[in-house]
Amino acid sequence: MRDEIQIRKAAASDVPALAALIELSVRGLQSEDYSPAQIELALKHVYGVDTQLIADGTYFAAEAILRDGAVLAGCGGWSKRKTLYGGDAWNRRDDDLLDPARDAAKIRAFFVHPDWARRGIGTLILQACEAAVKAAGFARCEMGATLTGVPFYRAKGYAELERVVVPLPGGASLPIIRMAKKL
Repeated sequence: MRDEIQIRKAAASDVPALAALIELSVRGLQSEDYSPAQIELALKHVYGVDTQLIADGTYFAAEAILRDGAVLAGCGGWSKRKTLYGGDAWNRRDDDLLDPARDAAKIRAFFVHPDWARRGIGTLILQACEAAVKAAGFARCEMGATLTGVPFYRAKGYAELERVVVPLPGGASLPIIRMAKKL
């Protein structure tokens, strides 16, 4: 029997569980693309829950429905704001609103629990995001994808636009790839 996955809007009460999921996802899935130092610095200064997405109603939680209850298997969302990446700890945010007539909506903060990786969770969340983006009047999406996420997004029709180097404390950096797609 295939696991049942439900996608729902994340709520403020989900923040502790989302934070734990993000840390597990980053440590468990990004270790082949980033060094331990990059991961630790990114978890402290860049990654994390973006409560603005939750407040805007544009962040989703993917729950696996099991016999004994539901478990958080993944999360991700989209934004109608200018910030391309980063959670609440990221200090280079721009929460100005985008114009759907000329700007691309931002696909943001996708994380999957390592135990649920490669089981369609990211695809379900991305489908929910793209449908919501279209309903909000946007014709394009863009994102700052981690190196780990690039193959997934490429397979979903996103094209690489440029390499971005996210500065981290102590002179370290985190390479990501800006990607985009017409809907």
